[in-house]
Amino acid sequence: MVPPYVCSRSILVIQASLCAPFDQCSPKSGANTGVTQFAIAPNPALEWLGAWGEVTERAFSRMSVKPDWNIPAVVSESGTDRVVTSEVVLKGDFGDLVRFNVQGRTSKHRKVLLVAPMSGHYATLLRSTVISLLPDCDLYVTEWHNARDIPVSAGKFDIEDYTMRLVDYMRHLGPDTHVIAVCQPAPLALVASAYLAEEDPKAQPSTLTLIGGPIDPSAAPTEVTDFGHSVTMGQLEQSMIQQVGFKYKGVGRKVYPGLLQLTSFISMNAETHKDAFMNQISRVAKGEAHEHDKHNKFYDEYLAVMDMPAEFYLSTVDRIFKEGEIAKNEFTINGKKVDIGKITTVAVMTVEGTKDDISAPGQCIAALNLCTGLPDDKKASHLEDGAGHYGIFAGKSWRDNIRPLVMDFVDDHEKQTPPGYRRKQLAEKKSTTLKAV
Repeated sequence: MVPPYVCSRSILVIQASLCAPFDQCSPKSGANTGVTQFAIAPNPALEWLGAWGEVTERAFSRMSVKPDWNIPAVVSESGTDRVVTSEVVLKGDFGDLVRFNVQGRTSKHRKVLLVAPMSGHYATLLRSTVISLLPDCDLYVTEWHNARDIPVSAGKFDIEDYTMRLVDYMRHLGPDTHVIAVCQPAPLALVASAYLAEEDPKAQPSTLTLIGGPIDPSAAPTEVTDFGHSVTMGQLEQSMIQQVGFKYKGVGRKVYPGLLQLTSFISMNAETHKDAFMNQISRVAKGEAHEHDKHNKFYDEYLAVMDMPAEFYLSTVDRIFKEGEIAKNEFTINGKKVDIGKITTVAVMTVEGTKDDISAPGQCIAALNLCTGLPDDKKASHLEDGAGHYGIFAGKSWRDNIRPLVMDFVDDHEKQTPPGYRRKQLAEKKSTTLKAV
């Protein structure tokens, strides 16, 4: 999650960039300009206009639509396609634990919990990560809900509630689970593991892989961390928090709108996004674009935004970025300190990218220094050369380099579920619905 540094330019950067191509089609000076514009011959300006309208309509329509997972079939060892379906394993007001089932396949020994960020984007942002893991893993994903659709009666949901929800998921899945936390949830997944280490050691996961997360934001300052220290919490609440309107189920709930976070991301690389949209307009005008091209596949997901509970956003900025509670090993849940040093059996791996401008190298690897009770042979780290934030969990860097290392790490530290553990969990489980903490 990125604290916003929103300006009027960044809010409309896409819209403004989409208008730029018309400069190329402006009429030239001369006596016959008007005649040329309305001649029978095809006018390039009209093609540009149609292309601009098509790309613009698609861009803004995606901001109000929750994307589908659309996971393709997994090819079996025999070469047959196995259809992938999803089911809700644990249902909650603020998020569900979802399992992806590969029909007709025996269970894989690698049980993986992929922890998606609760940010301005849906969990489907990890679609490519899911696709890459499914062939070899029994995969579960945290699917967080859009806060504007959650009734006020469901109560609050701050980072302590988020952490305890991860604890619930880890307990349910058992100690043979391998947790992979991407970006924002990395520090909270670390705390959840430490909580279990003290409160329920037998439920601790086998491994914990932290990818590009702000464990210690001050270890490598970025624009994000600079922003966190440049505003007060009062200023942040006044400028960034909005109340859900009557159109939605969450009417009255205070949220941090996903659109604001989207503009924060865009403003960090405004020229890149501008060029991407101008190039797409050009391709559409020339008839070279298609429905499933690279641009549409990325921006259909990137522009789909969801709102976060205000208390989650504000507590994250305050306690993670401003106060550095996890970096200082001072994080508390219900007033009780959670000591990360209590982790002694969970193997921990960190992954960073040299070009990550959101969680810069040094922020995530700080987790290993906090695990003072963990032997060195259960610690690992990887720095991917040339990879940005998105590239360390999706794309070529992830597929070719990082994913194989993570799978090797998982296999090297596999633990077996103790006899009777699953039966005990099922006996204690009264409902599959998790209420707000």
